Amino acid sequence: MIRVLLVDDQHLIRAGLRMLCDAQPDIEVVGEADNGREAIALAARLSPDLVVMDLRMPGVDGITATSRILADRPAVRVLVLTTFGDDDHLYPALTAGACGFLLKDAPPAALLDGIRRAAAGDSPFSHEVLKRLVQRAVHARAETPRMPQGLTAREQDVLNLVAEGLSNAEIAERLHIGVTTVKTHITSLMTKTDSPNRVRLALFARGV
Repeated sequence: MIRVLLVDDQHLIRAGLRMLCDAQPDIEVVGEADNGREAIALAARLSPDLVVMDLRMPGVDGITATSRILADRPAVRVLVLTTFGDDDHLYPALTAGACGFLLKDAPPAALLDGIRRAAAGDSPFSHEVLKRLVQRAVHARAETPRMPQGLTAREQDVLNLVAEGLSNAEIAERLHIGVTTVKTHITSLMTKTDSPNRVRLALFARGV
């Protein structure tokens, strides 16, 4: 069961998210917060697996709340769900430690998939956000990093599929290996490439 904390200053948004999540057998909404300060307190008290975090809220915003929640509880996953997909919101959220970034116009199925992927250790992004992230990195980096020495053939296979944006489960199916094995390879790849998160690993694999 994925224990979720919903954070959004709009009651109707929270109500819709709760209804969507409550209809799923593997997702439980354990709490709701309408501002960042309350989110920090509830995350400490309820220990959710995942926080679905809005960014623009009165008082303590979602970026500050994300940073403080993860400072206290690094194992918690924070998935941003926002109307604002611009760089001024995206990059600060990633710097704060958010594991994924979805836009509020995402279809319900995509949102539920994002929640499950984030809870499983993946980094879900709306397609247009990920596309812009890669494009910006292409223009920002003048040099292509050299591939590290010592990658196994299987690690190279996994790295190539990460670059394609596949989830752990999809990589496991493609390579006919277990999801746990995929996670082990990705952890090793992040260490060898000095990538702090999956997004940076994907960008590294693309040579940007």
